[in-house]
Amino acid sequence: MYDYLIVGSGFYGSICARELTNKGQKVCVVEKRNHIGGNCYTSNRDGINVHDYGPHIFHTSNKKVWKWINQYVQFNSFINTPIANYKGKLYSLPFNMWTFNQLWGVTTPQEAKQKIKETSLNISNPKNLEEQAIKLVGKDVYEKLIKGYTEKQWRQKATTLPKEIIKRIPVRFTYNNNYFNDKYQGIPIGGYTKIFEQLLNGIDVKLETDFFTSKLPKYKKIIYTGPIDKYFNYQFGELEYKTTRFKHKKFNTGNYQGNAVINFTEKNIPYTRIIEHKHFEKIENNNSTWITFEYPEEYNRNKEPYYPVNDIKNTEKYLKYKNLANQEKNIIFRGRLAEYKYYDMDEVIELALNYTDSL
Repeated sequence: MYDYLIVGSGFYGSICARELTNKGQKVCVVEKRNHIGGNCYTSNRDGINVHDYGPHIFHTSNKKVWKWINQYVQFNSFINTPIANYKGKLYSLPFNMWTFNQLWGVTTPQEAKQKIKETSLNISNPKNLEEQAIKLVGKDVYEKLIKGYTEKQWRQKATTLPKEIIKRIPVRFTYNNNYFNDKYQGIPIGGYTKIFEQLLNGIDVKLETDFFTSKLPKYKKIIYTGPIDKYFNYQFGELEYKTTRFKHKKFNTGNYQGNAVINFTEKNIPYTRIIEHKHFEKIENNNSTWITFEYPEEYNRNKEPYYPVNDIKNTEKYLKYKNLANQEKNIIFRGRLAEYKYYDMDEVIELALNYTDSL
């Protein structure tokens, strides 16, 4: 008899497993995949730690979270400075003075703001992502660096997407290419999987075990981190997600593209970006490199759910599931899929620590 059955071995599930075990609770983790770590899993290929489910750059301004995670791994000083490729021309991301200089030849913040004002179409109350983007950075930036990338990524017209999505992207009037503003940033030296191996050390973990179809051990309580709509058998319909297919490929060269992340913003290029993993850890390997092409795909329940589509229709549907979840006894619904909410890694860590601290 376990005190807790934890469904999923991503950050939320693994942290709860560790902290509850430290408090004397008997815990079992079930994971449907053949590995631990959820989407943060990294596999070592030719000495290169490949982010199998897309790049995860750790960043936080939360000192408590930073101190906690540094118990388990050392971080390097990696700073995310992605590049946008539009018809063979390269532009700095996030949007900053380098980007505006490359587009318009301007050199001062005042000149950049004037160009944005001239091309923002006098939009004062944006109703969708397209209008919000044009208001923020002007039509030139939107047409070249946002529209194509966003529409192929979300498989929707930008005019149908909620404006809140684009608000996550920084816009700066300084020559600062750092994508994040957080105080603490980096990549775990040796890959993310090392963290989960330590978190789950000595804990019963059952891989390739589906919560819905596999024989489960006896338990008193559940911490469920899977899709909330699946738990309730999709009775209000499926929640929508953005999903991606990752194509990993080895090249016999020491350096394929010169940067960890390059976005391809033309809509007719089928992939959204190329990741070259060795640049995350500055790995000295001159004989080969591993890269990943990311292809957006139409989502269905048999594919991996990545990013929730938090529009009005899906939010209303989620609230119906949340109402059912609130009526459940001895089961906790937490995490990105169970709460139908996009979380950064540091946010998930804080939520898990707050929950286990409250017990």
